[in-house]
Amino acid sequence: MGTVVDDAASVEFHAFFERHYAELSRLAYMLTGESDAADDLAADALLALWHRWDRVRAADHPVAYARGVVANLARTRIRSAVRERRRIALFWSQREEKTENPDVAGVVDVQGALRRLPFRKRACVVLRHAFDLSEKDTALALGISVGTVKSQTSKGMAELQKLLGDQGVPQRVHAAMAPRAGQSGGRNR
Repeated sequence: MGTVVDDAASVEFHAFFERHYAELSRLAYMLTGESDAADDLAADALLALWHRWDRVRAADHPVAYARGVVANLARTRIRSAVRERRRIALFWSQREEKTENPDVAGVVDVQGALRRLPFRKRACVVLRHAFDLSEKDTALALGISVGTVKSQTSKGMAELQKLLGDQGVPQRVHAAMAPRAGQSGGRNR
């Protein structure tokens, strides 16, 4: 059960929400250009305000504070989207489309072994060896340090060697040999 102070704060916040949600959503839309994101950002901002409501309601201009929270959330969303677009562009810019005389059975075995690696090791191995990305470009694509790329790639290759045994780990598996979306990546055993 809430106290009288909690109930009063709740009623006050609810009134603030009703008065300013639409305005904050419009602001988020104008900043991001995304209508779906605008509603989410406004809701996230109001949730953050609720968690600090005692401090916000004591402020000289609570609406200005709310607008600042929306602007910061929008900036973070835009920066994240830009980083993601860069990673995708970097990933696809290195993609080769054809491989002559592929060793399909070997590729299937390598794909199965890769699926057994933890994600970060798998991503490092694939980006470094299948897509020929540099350590720096791999680090950029994954949002990790170059040192992490080096260690994860080394550990991933060692694990692949153990998983593949006598078959050996190919030095290079072309990304073009990977199955397209909707295709099966394995063979029946």
